[in-house]
Amino acid sequence: MRAEAAPREVLVYVGLDLVGDGLMKLPFLRALRAAFPEARVTWLAGKGPSAFAGPLAPLAEGLIDEVVDDAGIGRKAAELLHRPLAGSPLQGRRFDLVIDTQTRLLTTLVLRRIPHGTFVSACAGFRLSDRKPPGGDKRLPALAKRLLQLVEAASGKPARPEAPLHPPGEAVAAAATLLPGAAPRYAGLVPGAGWRAKCWPLENHIALARRLREQELTPVVLLGPDEADWVPQVREALPDALLPLQDARAGRVTPALTIALGRRLGVAVAGDCGAGHMLAAAGTPMVSLFGPTAPEKFAPMTPRLTVLTAQDHGGDDEVAAIPVDAVAKAVHRLLETPEAAKAQSHGPGR
Repeated sequence: MRAEAAPREVLVYVGLDLVGDGLMKLPFLRALRAAFPEARVTWLAGKGPSAFAGPLAPLAEGLIDEVVDDAGIGRKAAELLHRPLAGSPLQGRRFDLVIDTQTRLLTTLVLRRIPHGTFVSACAGFRLSDRKPPGGDKRLPALAKRLLQLVEAASGKPARPEAPLHPPGEAVAAAATLLPGAAPRYAGLVPGAGWRAKCWPLENHIALARRLREQELTPVVLLGPDEADWVPQVREALPDALLPLQDARAGRVTPALTIALGRRLGVAVAGDCGAGHMLAAAGTPMVSLFGPTAPEKFAPMTPRLTVLTAQDHGGDDEVAAIPVDAVAKAVHRLLETPEAAKAQSHGPGR
């Protein structure tokens, strides 16, 4: 899209955004803002609530200008007989660009009736879309990459999720208090996940932390509320480790705080979990561990990522098959890259 034709009003349609969904859509949002820095972006959740109107709202600052959630749009065939966006706060508006992030045919037909200049949708292999991605319209397995395809179709250029995130000042200040100073090199460990079968064993995280400590790395163990029963074991086994989310100085634990902490880590190890996507949003170099789920679909997007799978180490779906030694070596390689060395020379507050 030529600069003179850049859209001023952009509508993005999603069904709904739970927190996990929203985190996976952050690269799309950052790429959309990078592609169209002057556009007003309206985020329409047609079938339920959006986390960007709730817990993730602070992260949408500068990326989304307006959120309309649970709008009741794209649900029923009867909507084809009514005015576009009828009953929603957006009724009667026209958008220069409409991006449909879902692929249900009925919903796409409803959305295509919205007054627009350009309509972009991957539904039916982009057959209902005014534009296709310049790199081809092959359906990609990863949701995050499929969403980036939509940005490429809309802009005609490679999608670059480079627009900055702006965690609120209180989260940034809390992270600086919890992980202070420029001297230590912090290594984040995320033992938990929403489904325990996705968790690399806690004893492996403890063994890895001890090895990292020998390399003068300070272990930072990120435990959520669902892992509260692991806190005593971690404190006993790793008395010098930091548990920032259990620190009273953390205040309210939010995704923004985890992202702010991620900016102060030299490297992190996480399974397939929400916290992994939060650290990825911070640009943290990461070793991502997979067992029963598919990394080609769910791997986080961060500039320096190493994926280790159970299947590559003789296991089936048991993430425990990934040996501590393999993870330790992957961490070392990430820390030895020129980019990591440069970042470390500027300390964890980069």
